[in-house]
Amino acid sequence: QLQLVESGGGLVQPGGSLRLSCAASGFTLDYYAIGWFRQAPGKEREGVSCISSSGGHTNYADSVKGRFTISRDNAKNTVYLQMNSLKPEDTAVYYCAARGSYYCPQSIYEYDYWGQGTQVTVSS
Repeated sequence: QLQLVESGGGLVQPGGSLRLSCAASGFTLDYYAIGWFRQAPGKEREGVSCISSSGGHTNYADSVKGRFTISRDNAKNTVYLQMNSLKPEDTAVYYCAARGSYYCPQSIYEYDYWGQGTQVTVSS
């Protein structure tokens, strides 16, 4: 069964850090671009970051540039999202998604597989 599983979420104080992981099972991520998304209560799901299948290209939402870093370890079949200097407005459920392409998709609707999400709460 093809599956993406996110982990690493939790409760953190403002200014703190978390590292999210997105692990694939049932398929290899080598040929997939991977995106991270988040959805806060009452808001639409928004793109946070994306990394190409080789890791050579990345992009970030303006709201997280300079604070979040996406990376991948294809040998471990895992993609990471390092989140630093967290703010209360980063609170959301974070999802990873995979698209069978080299480059990151232009639209959220182009992703092939989605994980179930992991909760990130930034609060004092």
